[in-house]
Amino acid sequence: MAALMAALARLFRRGPAGLGTALRREATGGPCGRGTQVLRKSLERGVVLSTGSFLVYEAHKLICGFAEVHASFKVEDVIEQADYLYGSGETEKLYRLLVQYKNSDDAELLWRLARSSRDLAQLGSTSAEEKKKLTYDSLEYAKKALEKNESNFAAHKWYGICLSDVGDYEGIKTKIGNAIIIKEHFQRAVELNPKDATTIHLIGIWCYSFAEMPWYQRKIAATLFATPPTSTFQEALRYFHMAEEADPNFYSKNLLFLGKTYLKLNNKKMALLWLSKAKEYPAQTEEDKQVQKEALELLNSI
Repeated sequence: MAALMAALARLFRRGPAGLGTALRREATGGPCGRGTQVLRKSLERGVVLSTGSFLVYEAHKLICGFAEVHASFKVEDVIEQADYLYGSGETEKLYRLLVQYKNSDDAELLWRLARSSRDLAQLGSTSAEEKKKLTYDSLEYAKKALEKNESNFAAHKWYGICLSDVGDYEGIKTKIGNAIIIKEHFQRAVELNPKDATTIHLIGIWCYSFAEMPWYQRKIAATLFATPPTSTFQEALRYFHMAEEADPNFYSKNLLFLGKTYLKLNNKKMALLWLSKAKEYPAQTEEDKQVQKEALELLNSI
């Protein structure tokens, strides 16, 4: 924050000085200044007012231009600080920073706010009521990010994630009904950024969820779709490995689901390998800690 304020201070120190110089130059030079000296006295008042209006107009243009540069600078600086806090695992500080910009029109800020809201909802210290509010808020921020920039891959990714989270509050029928929409957003995100390992992982999660779907959920799906979506553990495994190839060791949960999928396929040797990696993954977030716990429980059960 100190770096942000110092940079803003430097910008403001430059801004007024430049504006003052331009106004002085406009007031003393050029045709307007010389013309008033040869006009008849009866017209002097009108010319002075006209010149004043012109200067006000020019000042307005300069101020607007300065404000646009300042706003652009500010957005870039906030994004840089937000990414630093995210990388440092500062969930609460990150949310406090980004929620100030919830009315922004910048898709990059909005999808980061959606992610931050969701991360805060996942904290064990967050109350059930606040978690629900944050979950719905995160979907709105992701939706707004998409409205501002449909070609932003991260907006598609986080919209799909947040839509899935909201389904936890609206029942299994809604969650299954949203499944196709969720997958479409994940697929669109991969189209826009084929190297994003997280989105590839999420398609793997989608496949895993449908592969293990119990019979009563399949019956619900059959009432919602003419051809209900299906998948297999083999397909899920393929996506998890694709994600790992795109960015090795990028996400504790991908390691966990590689282990879980191999367990579903009765390959205990490979399950032990990936579950051990998940257990040993450095915990930076609450989710990482939950992954470590689940991995340890599964290892002890084998």
